[in-house]
Amino acid sequence: MKEEQVILVNEKDEPIGLMNKMEAHEKAILHRAFSVFILNDNNEVMLQQRAQHKYHSPLLWTNTCCSHQRAGETNIQAGKRRLYEEMGFEVDLKELFHFIYKAPFDNGLTEHELDHVMIGYSNNEPFINPEEVASWKWMKIEDIKDDMIQNPAEYTVWFKIIFDEFYHYLEDHKL
Repeated sequence: MKEEQVILVNEKDEPIGLMNKMEAHEKAILHRAFSVFILNDNNEVMLQQRAQHKYHSPLLWTNTCCSHQRAGETNIQAGKRRLYEEMGFEVDLKELFHFIYKAPFDNGLTEHELDHVMIGYSNNEPFINPEEVASWKWMKIEDIKDDMIQNPAEYTVWFKIIFDEFYHYLEDHKL
């Protein structure tokens, strides 16, 4: 199977090439990514726990899904594709904002991403893909914020960064 490629971008989110995903993470090269947050009617976020065999951040909690766009795919198309692949359902998504972050992992890889943050709404239970996801839960936004302070090692590095941006966005924009 051919290794998945990521879209390399400059700081203006203009594509400048493609690179194998692992190489981009080894070299910490800026690339396009997305993060999806699904909320329910109780204003809870659907969190996923990453599968145990993932090559980084296994069994850590993170946002509903995240990944990388493929060449020729819009942000929304990519978000919907990956949400279905990981969590087994489809919803309409809306892009909220994007930002750049850099986060090193213990295994020598680094996420250096221009991340497009999207939101969707659903009250349904997911049909998780066990190759990607170990578990899932609904959690109130304030409870996530508090739990990350008390148990930071239980969350992915990128989720702690993205959640802070997402939380402040929600404070500034009543959705």
